[in-house]
Amino acid sequence: MKNTLRFSAVLMLLVFTVSCACMKDKNTISGKVVSVEFGKDGYTARIGTDKNEVYFALISIVNLGGPQNYKKLKEGEEVTVKGEIWKTETENHIKVKEIVSVK
Repeated sequence: MKNTLRFSAVLMLLVFTVSCACMKDKNTISGKVVSVEFGKDGYTARIGTDKNEVYFALISIVNLGGPQNYKKLKEGEEVTVKGEIWKTETENHIKVKEIVSVK
């Protein structure tokens, strides 16, 4: 009985780890900054991907975890960001939690 419980616990841990790893890739986008519009608490960067998709990336100090992680993106830069993705009928959005790279 103890071995069955241990095996079940290890199996559940492995499933959880794999599912989290897969979710990270889905919540990451890369592309070129097309435009930047500044707002009250941050800015929205319009990012065009290689798959001809456009994402409106909401970037703010609060969402990034503090001023040490905040960067102002410029038009033409290649960027990779992670965050929460949602879609409306006509637009793709991402609330950026991490700016992974800027080139």
